[in-house]
Amino acid sequence: MSKGIGRAAYRPVGVLLGIAAGAVAGSIFRQVWKVTAGDGEAPNATDEDRGWGEILAAAALQGAIFAVVRAAVDRGGAVGVRRMTGHWPD
Repeated sequence: MSKGIGRAAYRPVGVLLGIAAGAVAGSIFRQVWKVTAGDGEAPNATDEDRGWGEILAAAALQGAIFAVVRAAVDRGGAVGVRRMTGHWPD
């Protein structure tokens, strides 16, 4: 098998995993926000009643959680493709 097969096999898997990672990361963020902020809803950037600090903290936390979940899901997907095809997707 050529390296292209691993790459081609990973493309559709990567898209599906990316969608799933976004959903999982959003769920984790909402739960973490409830625990850390003691508030049910994370602030939106246009929320007039929230300050800059709270909005930027929420955005930083959300971004960090998304990045970690996405990296874990991408890595797991790549390992799975290597097991199925024998090649690491580049």
